[in-house]
Amino acid sequence: MPNIDLNVLRAFFVVARERSFTRAAAQLGVSQSALSHSMRGLEEKIGLRLLTRTTRGVSPTEAGERLLSNVGPYYAGIEAELESLNALREKPAGLIRISAHDHAADTILWPKLKTLLRSYPDISVEINIDYGMVDIVAERFDAGVRSGDLIAQDMIAVRIGPDFRMAVVGSPDYFKANGHPATPRDLSAHNCINLRLPTRGGLYAWEFAKKREALHVNVHGQFIFNTTPQMLDAALEGYGLAYVPYDLAAPHLAEGRLANVLEDWCPLLPGYHLYYASRRQTSPAFALIVEALRYRG
Repeated sequence: MPNIDLNVLRAFFVVARERSFTRAAAQLGVSQSALSHSMRGLEEKIGLRLLTRTTRGVSPTEAGERLLSNVGPYYAGIEAELESLNALREKPAGLIRISAHDHAADTILWPKLKTLLRSYPDISVEINIDYGMVDIVAERFDAGVRSGDLIAQDMIAVRIGPDFRMAVVGSPDYFKANGHPATPRDLSAHNCINLRLPTRGGLYAWEFAKKREALHVNVHGQFIFNTTPQMLDAALEGYGLAYVPYDLAAPHLAEGRLANVLEDWCPLLPGYHLYYASRRQTSPAFALIVEALRYRG
């Protein structure tokens, strides 16, 4: 059996996942040439080609995919156990990576964590904005944020925010020219600003509920964005109606720059939850962040 350096093996997993020497080298903090040399050395030791290199990128061969699938999880477990040794340190430290979308990041993560980090300079937090249903384990995040507590069975959920209401908003000029929808079904006659969801591969269907009736309305319009702030900006400029968290629109509603419609149809959504793998070894830094974010009513 060849004697393989674990650092070289780790480098292979990063290259295979990123499918790019450029991105992998940046993550590993090495040059592309050094990384490429290490991969060739690994292939020579094993006696098999592990990566297919083209001008457009790099991808694992059949042997490379097998190594990534069968050995990668064991290596990830080794890394997790080594990382858990940080718990033996007296001072909380290290990088904590969190996947969330911008509303949660702006209204909960940033306000709470900026205060915590001033007291703990050895803790670093990376907040990655993503509207998809991120696999936090595969993507190597420590935690994710999602509305509600319906998560996979192997995850732990901690409530970090109150329930919040959505709102359908538009500018006064838009309503003067196009009228007001009386029911969600009337939205078919309006220019609506859509949100693209990467995981579902489609446009977000606006959710409404009144008494026992629940509706998911597929709306249409000239603009499609993949983040909420741009939707709100377009509504402020009079380009159509936007479906956004009420608290984001509230300052503009108070100033008269936006008006709210279908208020009795807009649902109260379950608050944000921080979720993380149940098998995760909790470090002092991560435990501090969980407690700082925990919602206490």
